[in-house]
Amino acid sequence: MKYIALIPAYEPDENLEKVVKELKKKKFEIIVVNDGSDDSYNKFFDACNTKVISYNKNQGKGYALKTGLKYIKEHFDDYIVVTMDSDGQHTVKDATKLCKYIEKHPKELVLGKRIRNEKTPLRSKLGNAITRFIFRLISGQDIYDTQTGLRAFTKDVLDYHLQTEGNRFEYEMNILLNAKNNNIKISEIEIETIYIDKNSKSHFNTIKDSYRVYKEIFKFSLSGIISFLIDYCLFSIFLLTINNVIISNVIARIISATVNYSINRNLVFKNKNSIYSSLIKYIVLALFIIVLNTTILKLLSIFINPFIAKVLTEIILFFISYLVQSKIIFKRSNYGKD
Repeated sequence: MKYIALIPAYEPDENLEKVVKELKKKKFEIIVVNDGSDDSYNKFFDACNTKVISYNKNQGKGYALKTGLKYIKEHFDDYIVVTMDSDGQHTVKDATKLCKYIEKHPKELVLGKRIRNEKTPLRSKLGNAITRFIFRLISGQDIYDTQTGLRAFTKDVLDYHLQTEGNRFEYEMNILLNAKNNNIKISEIEIETIYIDKNSKSHFNTIKDSYRVYKEIFKFSLSGIISFLIDYCLFSIFLLTINNVIISNVIARIISATVNYSINRNLVFKNKNSIYSSLIKYIVLALFIIVLNTTILKLLSIFINPFIAKVLTEIILFFISYLVQSKIIFKRSNYGKD
């Protein structure tokens, strides 16, 4: 199969030309996407002497990747796509290694796994560790390098990439988050770890782009906090009034669960499937959570103050609820679209 290197580039430097030259030596087809760089960067794109797709306004890495993938789908028949960064942090040797793996596993998505070492910038170490931890909690998958830009796949997986949501850095995370729901196996192959100038030229904005990557879990957390406050206030009122832990908890949970369902369906997961389908699933989950919640609360209340026990119980059940709602109740249909 033909190997196609897809390189999104925003305000690149001379490293872009170096990467392209090395790829040409190995007979790669090369597609570079100029993600709205201003005219002062044209010299770097012109020096590549390869196919460059350009547009005027910076749209983000996800948009650039999908633009390149659309071109590949329209102009090639049998191929393996390997996505690479433009700054020289990925070697052609590693890109070839991923392509050879995919030749034997055409239904998979393979990632280039960078192993952390003493040369890894602190920002990258912390960011990757936090992302890996959160990703494991919300997806149930153990992926070492969730932020790698070196990835390879065949045309069998290309439509999935095209239809996954996101235009900026969150796009690559969404690819990983939704892969399992679409029966796409993710594999990892160790690659050389290269950080140029301690990754100082990265266009990743720590605050804005972290929000984009984690926004679904952020919104779910906010929804959970709102529901918890309603639940806890009602629980406290009922407990002080009727002095019964179980009855107080059940009534409070029913009311807060109704609020939680509405917020999560319409604002967090933006689910457009049949309300009856998701509502029935949510009711089953709510009943299960009420039973489990009440059981844990009752057991903890034997040893600690019930008001403290209530807080601990809600923390324990938070991630269980998120996983069930995101993967079953409000699960997106194929390719991440409702």
